[in-house]
Amino acid sequence: MTEATSLTDRAAFITQYGGIYEHSAWIAERAFDEGHLPAFLIEPGRSHLKELRSAEEASALAATLAITLSKSSDTEKLALILAHPDLVGNAALAGKLTDESNAEQSSAGLDKCTADELARFQSANAEYKERFGFPFIMAVRGADRQSILSAFEKRLTNDKQVEFDTAMVEINKIALLRLEALIKS
Repeated sequence: MTEATSLTDRAAFITQYGGIYEHSAWIAERAFDEGHLPAFLIEPGRSHLKELRSAEEASALAATLAITLSKSSDTEKLALILAHPDLVGNAALAGKLTDESNAEQSSAGLDKCTADELARFQSANAEYKERFGFPFIMAVRGADRQSILSAFEKRLTNDKQVEFDTAMVEINKIALLRLEALIKS
């Protein structure tokens, strides 16, 4: 592969997968640069811009990206956590979420909160951030408002390291869900 082709492939890969982790294209960039991509992405004649073809391909790419993330520093991981919006937070209320975050929060009905639920989410977000110093992260696709509020309550009893580690697990779940959403049938 020529250097020009490699740069083109890199740009295409980043365009396609750079948004999988919230405002953190560096993960896709690093995965590409390390050259440990799943075999299906480096098949001769297959463009990185082609859609994922199956759940297995989405899972393989998610695993690769998760490994890349796991090798990053705690400072980089914290920056990734901090890049996530609050659930039903100011960004959501102002319509300033990424398309992916908006779809995820809407899928859980977070865009249809009652006034009481909105107040509960705002209070939980504030308490969580005060306790841990970063936003509550949960892969909310398929959840409902009550289960998310219950998760807030339960996780507020954890210590900071447990929540940091839980945030990383949830972020990788979100990445897999985002990749699965790219599968074309």
